[in-house]
Amino acid sequence: MPVKTKRWNDPMGSDDGFRVLICRFRPRGLRRTQATWDEWCKDLGPSPALLTAFRAEGRSKIGWSEYRRRYLAEMQDRGPLVRALADRIRRGGTVTLLCASSCTDERRCHRSLLRELIERELRRARD
Repeated sequence: MPVKTKRWNDPMGSDDGFRVLICRFRPRGLRRTQATWDEWCKDLGPSPALLTAFRAEGRSKIGWSEYRRRYLAEMQDRGPLVRALADRIRRGGTVTLLCASSCTDERRCHRSLLRELIERELRRARD
C-alpha cells in the first residue's frame, strides 16, 4: 500500500517509506532529534480554527461531516503539496501520513481524508 497512516509515536515499520507529520503543531516536549518523521508539513493539517471547532464542547462543536467538508475545502489550496506526495508514490515510493498521538480513530482523522485526496490524485494521473 503506497499511502499508509499512523500516529507519530506508533512504531516505525521497515515499509513506512517517507514519513510525513501532517499536524498543524509539532508534538510538545519532543526534541527535534527525537522526531520520527522525515518531513513536517503543517499546511496539510487542519487550520487552528477548524481544530478548535472540532474539539469544542457544547453548541460550538462541529460534527465529523462538517469537519470533513471544511478540511477538504481547506485542502483545495494545498493541491501542490498533495501532488508532491502523489508524485513520490508514482516514482515507486511509499508515504506514511503521521498524525497526533492522541488521534486514535483513523476513520475520524484528517490523515484518512488526506489519504483519499492523494489516492484521488493518483487515479487522476492514470486516467
